Amino acid sequence: MEDSKLLKSGEFLVSEISSDTMFIPEEFNEEQKMIAQTCKDFLEVEVYPNLEDVEKSDRELMKTLLKKSGELGLMGISIPEDLGGFGQSFITQMLVAETTGAGYSFSVAYMAHCGIGTLPIMYYGNSDQRQKYVTKLASGESIGAYCLTEPGAGSDANSGKSNAKLSEDGKHYILNGQKMWITNAGFADTLVVFAKIDNDRVLSAFIVETTYPGVVIGPDEHKMGIKGSSTAQIYFNDVKVPVENLLGKRGEGFRIALSILHMGRLKLGANVVGAAKKAITDSVTYANERKQFGTYISSFGAIKHKLAEQVIRTFAAEAAVYRASADIDALLAKLTADGGDYGRAATEAISHYAVEAAILKVAGSEMLDYVADEAVQIFGGMGYSAETMVDRGYRDSRINRIFEGTNEINRLLVVDTAMKRAMKGDFPLFAEAEKLWNSMEKAASPEKNGESYFEEKHRYIRNFKKAILLCIHGTNTTFGKTIVSEQETLNNIADMMMATYLSESLALRIEKMEIMKKDVSLYKDILDVNVHNAASTVRKAGLDAISSFCTTDTCTQLMKTIDELTKTSCINVKEARRRIADKLIADNCYKF
Repeated sequence: MEDSKLLKSGEFLVSEISSDTMFIPEEFNEEQKMIAQTCKDFLEVEVYPNLEDVEKSDRELMKTLLKKSGELGLMGISIPEDLGGFGQSFITQMLVAETTGAGYSFSVAYMAHCGIGTLPIMYYGNSDQRQKYVTKLASGESIGAYCLTEPGAGSDANSGKSNAKLSEDGKHYILNGQKMWITNAGFADTLVVFAKIDNDRVLSAFIVETTYPGVVIGPDEHKMGIKGSSTAQIYFNDVKVPVENLLGKRGEGFRIALSILHMGRLKLGANVVGAAKKAITDSVTYANERKQFGTYISSFGAIKHKLAEQVIRTFAAEAAVYRASADIDALLAKLTADGGDYGRAATEAISHYAVEAAILKVAGSEMLDYVADEAVQIFGGMGYSAETMVDRGYRDSRINRIFEGTNEINRLLVVDTAMKRAMKGDFPLFAEAEKLWNSMEKAASPEKNGESYFEEKHRYIRNFKKAILLCIHGTNTTFGKTIVSEQETLNNIADMMMATYLSESLALRIEKMEIMKKDVSLYKDILDVNVHNAASTVRKAGLDAISSFCTTDTCTQLMKTIDELTKTSCINVKEARRRIADKLIADNCYKF
């Protein structure tokens, strides 16, 4: 991707890209497809046959499965070759995250190890730390975990009480504290632990081996879902951590934690796509087998509506995932072009796209919750039975709205981060918003004579963006410095931004598919329904936002403008959904 085409994080609000500059899943090369197939085969051969035992919190079985994936090289996808990995692109890393997302509890353990358990050391460690720890983590010889959350410090991570003090001989940090909700705690070998040194205001990070005296692992928590994932508390009682195990610089821990959370959000966005595809396949397979009133339930319009919506939401989320992934790869290539450190460049590239990371996390996790819920509904009474996979998928999906920062926090980040980036001069958000505000009567982009199908869709999406800009301007000018307290209004704007980003990503994906000479008639049905739904979301959220800040003088005109900006042409969404469902029913699995 050319630099001139590479948008900064959040810049999609005021700019557009051409479809030919966007990466789409239809462009995966043979090596990427082969890696994805290896992941699928591993789930089929090693994971699914053992799910019942894994669900009984069998720590050793889960550790064995993780180590087997390491022996196949699946733990080294994101690790450079000189450290025993395969040095794959971020797009490929996301494809692996997506594919393994169909692995229920195994996926959680695997992603925690490969992501937050390994990459802090990969990205922030010095050469000695990388050689000592990353090489073993990449092969599966060691299993990693990430220790940030404490009983009194969840979303406000920097309020943690864990403390480290330098020993009198200066050779160790004496670590004391308690961590909770630690994934892989029951069998991890290497921990990345966050604590404050002395009375520091911010966190530092340490590499701690679980064999160090004073490290105590609690019993596994009993959870609603992801029961096979070991989640436990870890206690640190006067643990002597060698000074050379300080990760990064003193006081850099909070930055490390935030960077890794951005990465975790992005990969969760891919992970839930894989889980959704599995749930959709389970849904249609059952619908094609279950008869009621003498006919298969897949022939019923109400069931077709559910199946189609599952597909539409998943396909749109997938488009956004790989759009953001390609942006990160492009920025990473730019940052490493002059021979810069790969680890630090990777964190900068990933952290840069914080707006998109939050969007993928929230939109993806809520998409999966919808898909998993409808899967249970399609199964009917059997869906409520623990004998079916959709029962497990439903319970497992719920954690994703809490993982990697709650969706409430991430919704606020979507808007707050975009505004902060604009304030730094990354893109002219406020100037464009003010200009639009001063001429809101003419805000809507007019229909052009003879505009093509995709020109029409991009016009709608431009109008959605204008609705967002008007709401940002009104909220910012009305509340000023107190805007942080207006969480309900910020949530409205976040919903508008998420719907718009996904619609634009979907439109660009299908437009590029057409350029690639693929038959996109059915995919236009997907886009038609998506834009129809997005227009409704943008309108409702926009009007809710306006009601919280506008005065009598401006309210009428603003509401009229939002109505104009969210108008779309009438389409037969019922027939569009039926055509989408019919393909799914004919294929008897997700093949979009």
